[in-house]
Amino acid sequence: MTDFSLETIRKGDKLALSRVLSRVEADHEAGRAALDALFPFTGSAHKIGITGAPGSGKSSLVNALAHHLRRAFPDARVAIIAVDPTSPFTGGAILGDRVRMPDLQNDPGIFIRSMATRGALGGLADATLALSQVFDAAGYEYIIIETVGAGQAEVDIVNLAHTTIVVDTPGMGDDIQTIKAGILEIADILVVNKADLPGADQTYRNLAAMIEMGYRGTGRINGGHHRSANAPTDRPEETRGWVPPVLKTTAVTAQGIADLMNAILQHQTYLRATNAWHEKENAAMQLIVNKLVLEELSNNWKQNLAPGLYESVLRALRQREISPRAAARALLAYNSK
Repeated sequence: MTDFSLETIRKGDKLALSRVLSRVEADHEAGRAALDALFPFTGSAHKIGITGAPGSGKSSLVNALAHHLRRAFPDARVAIIAVDPTSPFTGGAILGDRVRMPDLQNDPGIFIRSMATRGALGGLADATLALSQVFDAAGYEYIIIETVGAGQAEVDIVNLAHTTIVVDTPGMGDDIQTIKAGILEIADILVVNKADLPGADQTYRNLAAMIEMGYRGTGRINGGHHRSANAPTDRPEETRGWVPPVLKTTAVTAQGIADLMNAILQHQTYLRATNAWHEKENAAMQLIVNKLVLEELSNNWKQNLAPGLYESVLRALRQREISPRAAARALLAYNSK
């Protein structure tokens, strides 16, 4: 693997890990080879997704949670993947989330990696899953993934994380904001951060009421991963079903972080006691395979396209001689010959 090896990565060498992460994020051939070689060693890490609107204090929450995990489990290693938005004009990104975590930089058991979305939607970058696999293979027991903070459409994290934490905060909007579908339904744990601000109790009550209504009304929250309230009561307690808890935190003072960590560990126990852990792993692998298949099909299509055909079809489209669907069919029809 050129300037890094499988052994050094597995041993936790941070320089080698940084190099392979860069190759993977750049979709370099060496990065692809590294992913293939490391994949057999994946599947053990607990991936924790943290999402929510900008200004909700996600970075501060990640900082406090990583500290608490390290104090509670000194032998465990924590990886943090912080996804930052990319400028639609320049393509650049500030990658500023790690600036909010300066006190984690000197902890040898913590590795922080910032990455840009590079135009990807849904709150994650295209390579986020691949980077999490590298950390998993490198022996990081906990991988915290902080999404870009785009808002209510930012739900891709549920396809990657074992435990998804949705962060709300007082003063971010009217009561309707707390009950919109999408972002609420992906939550395994709901957190009202900045709980020292006015309105925190009201926000907490709104979220708790919506969880109660959703759980009792349909028994299907988070795509059915949260099991029905009518589940048999003779099961072991940890397998009877999961109702997303609503917690209050003030990340900058670490208030409520111990309760958050306990909720994460309880959810981990639930996932492993049921088949939900494997379901999430299988769903993530299916998504990455589908994505890679689409990439390969697109690359092969571009390579086999006749020179000038694409431009001529676009010219006919601009002149309104054909429709967009007809243009796509014409281009695909050439490749199928």
